[in-house]
Amino acid sequence: MPESTLLLGIDTCGPTGSVALGRWDGHTIEILGQIELEGRSYSSTLVAAVGELLTRGGVTLRGVGAIVAVSGPGSFTGVRVGLSAVKGLAETRIPVVAVSRLEVLAAKAGTLSAALDAHRHEVFLRLGVRGEQGRELLAGAHELTAIDPPPSRIAVCDEAAALLLASAWPQAELIRTAAPTAADALQLCAPRVAAGEFVDLALLDGHYLRRSDAEIFGEPAIAEPQRP
Repeated sequence: MPESTLLLGIDTCGPTGSVALGRWDGHTIEILGQIELEGRSYSSTLVAAVGELLTRGGVTLRGVGAIVAVSGPGSFTGVRVGLSAVKGLAETRIPVVAVSRLEVLAAKAGTLSAALDAHRHEVFLRLGVRGEQGRELLAGAHELTAIDPPPSRIAVCDEAAALLLASAWPQAELIRTAAPTAADALQLCAPRVAAGEFVDLALLDGHYLRRSDAEIFGEPAIAEPQRP
């Protein structure tokens, strides 16, 4: 890998999103710029924001060495829009690192575990153990109370997740931090870019943790038996 590599970060999983540009020198990453995105306009603003960010940095897409894509969990529409854009941009043979938004939040807060509001009185939950790969799941109050022991410290960035966790785990310390951004994802994943931990674009999919509403509420059509 070159001594200096430009990295593009994309996160469209949350209520708001962001794109960021950074330069990795093999040891540290310098964030060159970040543009925030409105959650309900990802499909119309994401690609334009990437173009604006690159223009501000005085570079073109060909100068980008790798893309860091936050692949969920979060909004189904947001995740899909973001990953579709990543796949389109990466067609120019830019390698991609995918990362969980929960892992980015935990790293930002300096914790092993993290939770995000999943609506419907549930959270997207990351349970981390030092030296091991974290486990991620969708959990409501029942699932939370069944986890024994619960983490002693857990990162949160929204009030709904904090309230649910405080009720289920009153002894846990909630580490409140700002919502993770594309720049945070670059900070976490730059060493993974250097290590070549890239995903196969053909297999890149959203890290949803929950089925879509169509899958949950949709009922398969039942064909009526044919009469003789």
